[in-house]
Amino acid sequence: MLEKVNSIEDLKKLTIEDKKVLAKDLREFILKIVSENGGHLASNLGVVELTIALHSVFNVPEDKIVWDVGHQAYVHKILTGRKDKMSTLRKLNGIAGFPKTNEEESDCFNTGHSSTSISVALGMARARDIKDENNSVIAVIGDGALTGGMALEALNDAGYSGTRMTVILNDNEMSISKNIGGMNMLLSKLRTKRTYTKSSVSIKKIINKIPVVGKPFVKVVQRVKRSIKQLIIPKMFFEDIGFRYLGPVDGHNIEELERMLKITKELDGPVLLHVLTKKGKGYEIAENNPDKYHATSPFDIETGEVKKKKKKDYSKVFGDKLIELAKNNKNIVAITASMKDGTGLKEFQKEFPDRFFDIGIAEQHAVGLAAGMAKEGLIPFVPIYSSFYQRAYDQVIHDVAIQNLPVIMLVDRAGIVGQDRRNSSRRI
Repeated sequence: MLEKVNSIEDLKKLTIEDKKVLAKDLREFILKIVSENGGHLASNLGVVELTIALHSVFNVPEDKIVWDVGHQAYVHKILTGRKDKMSTLRKLNGIAGFPKTNEEESDCFNTGHSSTSISVALGMARARDIKDENNSVIAVIGDGALTGGMALEALNDAGYSGTRMTVILNDNEMSISKNIGGMNMLLSKLRTKRTYTKSSVSIKKIINKIPVVGKPFVKVVQRVKRSIKQLIIPKMFFEDIGFRYLGPVDGHNIEELERMLKITKELDGPVLLHVLTKKGKGYEIAENNPDKYHATSPFDIETGEVKKKKKKDYSKVFGDKLIELAKNNKNIVAITASMKDGTGLKEFQKEFPDRFFDIGIAEQHAVGLAAGMAKEGLIPFVPIYSSFYQRAYDQVIHDVAIQNLPVIMLVDRAGIVGQDRRNSSRRI
């Protein structure tokens, strides 16, 4: 089926059953490419049906799809005419592993950091309204990225603004490491409420047309419905800040996804569609080890073993040394922004669980937290990837450097990293 799909137009001609076959083909194709070249595997296997549904319902480049982080956009690239270029992934002058506006018009925005998509999409939606246009704007963001301050700031603004846009919350319960924090607790409650009722746009339109009593009746029904929702789903965070919440919906059911996406097109104001997906879907080894196969070097498909064993690197040396130091100094603590494996802190967490703090995708908070700890006599170590430390420059200067606080900042993945020719390797 994949051989027949060389453009979005080809995709739109397929039946639901054809699209199910296409989903299987896409997974096999991505698995083959990443096993040979390396790349982001688990996240892309998880969004196959969602991407198919998005491109079946919406029309890029007129409609704008902003992929948060961007490493989950392999399927998007394949479906928008770049199938034959995927073999050049992570090769010199090859296709980018992230959306690139200079590569294809359907890539409407470059995305490397997490938590940016809602801000960008809201900006595009407001620009559309000012220009009196009528296209759709969609932000696809992972549940882990919602711990980023920028995402929460954008949700607050978008909900209050009433601007027509759609946020798709791709909820796979994983970023790179398991998600933590209050937002994850909220989403856990929402995931369990599959009986959550969706709004019926068509019925609302019909009742509204009834003379005199139509609109007042709709308002009464909406008040009652909202009260019931508050009973069914505690802490209706998204609706309380101004979003219309839809879901949760099975992120691997193409027909249901298309139905829900069509509903979002009919609604005014900001809409949040909660989609449940599984990282590594279709490849059991990655399903069982989504953190390991978030991003990987070339590997053997049958066994999952990497073809070239990793040598002891900066992260490993740091992690081992920190454990050695911490055994002799009880004031040493470690902070990670949802990257304990990538920055060498996995064993430290096991050895000193009470002195280890994973604060989610929130680098600014990580450095501010470290400053507070240091002011009270602790010695915080904060290892963060170089590209992500960019997000905490203000805290490094204002909260740490100006006050001359003893915060030890470790900059991982600095300098030129051969195959990682991109903005970042941020999680979804």
